[in-house]
Amino acid sequence: MTVAGGDWRGDYEALRHGAGALVLGRDVVGVRGPDASEYLQGQLSQDIAALGAGEAADSLVLSPQGKLDALVRVVRLADDRWSLDTDAGFGEALQARLARFRLRVKVEIAALPWRCVAVRGPGASAALAGPGAPRSLPAGAAVAVEVSWNGVTGVDLLGEAPEAPAGVARCAAEAWEAVRVEAGIPRMGAELDERTIAAEAGLVERTVSFTKGCYTGQELVARLDARGNRVARRLCGLVVAADAPGGHGQDPVPVGAAIVHGGKAVGTVTSAAWSPALSCPVALGYVHRSVAVPGPVELHAPASERTWPAEVRALPLV
Repeated sequence: MTVAGGDWRGDYEALRHGAGALVLGRDVVGVRGPDASEYLQGQLSQDIAALGAGEAADSLVLSPQGKLDALVRVVRLADDRWSLDTDAGFGEALQARLARFRLRVKVEIAALPWRCVAVRGPGASAALAGPGAPRSLPAGAAVAVEVSWNGVTGVDLLGEAPEAPAGVARCAAEAWEAVRVEAGIPRMGAELDERTIAAEAGLVERTVSFTKGCYTGQELVARLDARGNRVARRLCGLVVAADAPGGHGQDPVPVGAAIVHGGKAVGTVTSAAWSPALSCPVALGYVHRSVAVPGPVELHAPASERTWPAEVRALPLV
């Protein structure tokens, strides 16, 4: 985690308040064939039937037990052709999971050699259109997808060789990580893994349709929804006191640090960053439902005796 004074502060301002671009690590899987739409409708938590060409939706791919296999974005490329993208490093597992349930259907599933150029900030759409012009699909991009999550907006360009628009700042990964953590956007391998339940991560409203037909893993999602999505832990934000004793308020919080309340460990830090907006370290982590939000906690580093006083808050932090 880069701390205060990093040279990416201008990049952060572009991503938050202007327009900034970066290559976002995404793996893309293509699904095509005469049965592709029907097959995916039975595998995804989201209702994709009404999506038109070029339209997208966030969805979950679940295990039969209702735990998370992948958080994906599904894009309809044509009547019988789709792309599913997920965080980098998880495409192979996604492809294998989809293939495992491909039974007696005419569907081809294969990795696509695509990358994602993310353009973020309130000026993203205008930057892609150019002065006084309607937005067109840039060279090298197969699709342009609108993005909006907890106040973070922009456009993702997906394809074999998309390029950022001319004149848009190329931003450092540290700047995007600060925005992501402030907004509470969960990432596979950090906040999300095979143990995650959608309600814990605050994903249900965004990724689940309760009016579509059956899909793999539906039972747990529906049962928890009927109970008010009362789960043992919740993904929350953590804000470190800027004036923490010993100057720790300026120091990075390590991923894996224990979240402690009343002398008991109630969670673990999953991601951390320096927040230019709050001028202090911030983090994400799952916190037991017994902890009041907002409320005071301590963060304990696993490999040292260092402690950071912090406040657990609802997301987004900014």
